[in-house]
Amino acid sequence: MTYFDMKSNEKYENASKQFTSYFLSFENAETRIELMHNPSIVEVMTDNGVEIGLTHFAISVGSKEKVDQFTTRLRANGFSIVGEPRTTGDGYYESVVLDCEGNRIEITS
Repeated sequence: MTYFDMKSNEKYENASKQFTSYFLSFENAETRIELMHNPSIVEVMTDNGVEIGLTHFAISVGSKEKVDQFTTRLRANGFSIVGEPRTTGDGYYESVVLDCEGNRIEITS
């Protein structure tokens, strides 16, 4: 919410299914992200050595300059930058940062 000017609804709790969630909304857009938590899921599952689950997610900030600015700001606030800003082989300009839980977030132009 701090970095991408998003708003959140109140925490939703579903006692019968034992999960909680929040919907994050971008300003002036119909796009939302739902963040869900289920306390029974505590470790990454693998299938024949391949991780199943979240690999990463990407957020487009609109320009190369903004990717650089976000990367600088996140680094200054103590986040681990695991991929410096660069143009990828498929033509995207991006950096990669770890969130507070170690999830990979691509910041793209």
